[in-house]
Amino acid sequence: MFCRWALKRPSCKPRALTTSTNTHNCPLCQSQSCFLHQDKHRSYNKCNTCSLVFVGPEFHLSFPEQKLRYDNHQNNPNDLGYRKFLGRLSEPLLPHLKPNSLGLDFGSGPGPTLSVMLAESGHRMEIFDPIYAPDDKVFQEKEKYDFITSTEVIEHLTEPGLELRRLWDCLKTGGTLALMTKFMVEESKFPSWYYKLDPTHICFYSENTFRWLAGELGGYSEFPNPDVAFLHKRGPKRTPEQE
Repeated sequence: MFCRWALKRPSCKPRALTTSTNTHNCPLCQSQSCFLHQDKHRSYNKCNTCSLVFVGPEFHLSFPEQKLRYDNHQNNPNDLGYRKFLGRLSEPLLPHLKPNSLGLDFGSGPGPTLSVMLAESGHRMEIFDPIYAPDDKVFQEKEKYDFITSTEVIEHLTEPGLELRRLWDCLKTGGTLALMTKFMVEESKFPSWYYKLDPTHICFYSENTFRWLAGELGGYSEFPNPDVAFLHKRGPKRTPEQE
């Protein structure tokens, strides 16, 4: 489910390739998809509605296989290189936040770092990770958080539509859902794209996907840095007297 940056890859036998080009409904919007590409390990579909590229469930790793990989992550708050990497999201996010805002880092991993960085900037942080911090209480209150972050996580979600809607529901009006993942390349470059080689990467997003998602959720999108998407939750309409 959740992978983090700087992964040490243990040896892992690839699954046998299914030669069928059968398509699946999109895990983000449930629309029909079409066949996009097949390599020696997996086949890939593209959604006709939201443009998400994804692999079918027959190519998903089991939970123990995923955990084996995630247990080898080497990220920690003392790693300056990792902090710089996360700064691509945190630095443009900070101007959107009021002092002492409450945030959630979704998919914080075995060495939470972004939450530490944002706490150092004066914000209150909670974390969630299905393996390392599996406290579902963070989702119990609607419109609780001023902002929610998720870095190098959504490419691993088996049900991104359900998970992203759950996060959106926990976000306050006027808040920001800040996401970071490697954006989809041009289709002509997809066969040689390194990012699809990680077997835990099962969903691939583009700017068009995030624009569709923001519109579907009733918000709007912003792309402050490469591979970073902000989805802003619109506030209530202002009356002429409030302008």
